Amino acid sequence: MAIVSIDADIKAKWPQGHCSYSPGSPEELAIIGIDLLVKEFGTQAAQAFIRQVFEKYPADHPGAPDPERE
Repeated sequence: MAIVSIDADIKAKWPQGHCSYSPGSPEELAIIGIDLLVKEFGTQAAQAFIRQVFEKYPADHPGAPDPERE
């Protein structure tokens, strides 16, 4: 598996408040993105959006090669 690090400062604002995020990995960035989608569109619309993204990839998409398997 590839090692990806992220260096980002995300500031999100909406009428009810605001948040700051500093994700350090793709997993943390995904959690932040999903959280913001749910806040913006609601759970069902966010799930539909995420399904559209996953439709781009086959179910067995390997992602980055795993160096331990090579």
